[in-house]
Amino acid sequence: MSAFLQHFPTAVGLLALAWVGAGAADRTASDLLRGAIDLHCHSAPDVVARSVNDVQLAASARAAGLRGLVIKNHYTSTAGRAQLAMLAVPGIEIFGGIALNRAVGGLNAEAVLRLAETDGHRGRVVWLPTFDAENAVRAAGENRPSVAVVANGQPVPELAGVFAVMARHNLVLATGHSSAAESLVLIAAARAAGIKQIVVTHTLFPSLRASDADLRAMAKLGAWIELAWLMHYAPAPGPGVPAALARPQVPLARAVEVIRTIGARHIVLSSDFGQAANPPPPEGLRSFVANLLAAGITPAEIDLMLRRNPARVLGLLP
Repeated sequence: MSAFLQHFPTAVGLLALAWVGAGAADRTASDLLRGAIDLHCHSAPDVVARSVNDVQLAASARAAGLRGLVIKNHYTSTAGRAQLAMLAVPGIEIFGGIALNRAVGGLNAEAVLRLAETDGHRGRVVWLPTFDAENAVRAAGENRPSVAVVANGQPVPELAGVFAVMARHNLVLATGHSSAAESLVLIAAARAAGIKQIVVTHTLFPSLRASDADLRAMAKLGAWIELAWLMHYAPAPGPGVPAALARPQVPLARAVEVIRTIGARHIVLSSDFGQAANPPPPEGLRSFVANLLAAGITPAEIDLMLRRNPARVLGLLP
């Protein structure tokens, strides 16, 4: 995420929850991590610095007991990288994907097809535009080319070809940095096109502007609501992280509220970690679980959101 977004205020009590010390909750978080799947990890090689490379990510995830993970890159396909990481680190399921930003031609059905056909068939997730999304560019106040996904309340024509390839190859759609209003249009269209698994990318990302009514509508359409730890993480001040930015983008209480309101059966948890200044993704995921436990979310709810639901997303469970 862009550094300038990491300055949303929160209560002192919530800041105190940013890291839970060693103890019963932390041990339970480690236990719950075994068999987990992180649907949203960043790693090197990339165009920005990352805390770990693909092999280090896979090794750390396997050491933590994760069942699997998805490598995300904003500008290139990670299907081949996922296959190589699995060969280097056997014993863990690693998947890749593609984000339909300008670097891959935007809403490019051919790029999606090649993702699906890459050796090893580890390409599984297609993110709609992220940093190049029209919604994201507008929200950032930038004046540069962007990729539109909805026009006049309808999916843009290019999405028909993208969705057709995805449905044929049973790929997972992630909504990227689309707004909540756009996401509702896209979820309905993807469903109509035959796409079975849809994830609303880090649903609480501020530029999505998702209300409770939006979340309920997304869940009713069968989409998974992704809660990502990066939204709620408070990085420690230091080099590259001034004190003004060492605050969560969104209070952790909002994630807890969503779990209570929408229900764990509709939610997947992820780290969205890999930034150079942050701990590796498995450590981020463990911290997320520990904080949710401390906030009253039950181990059974976390098991559903961290193990079973992500497995369904990736086709590892019926």
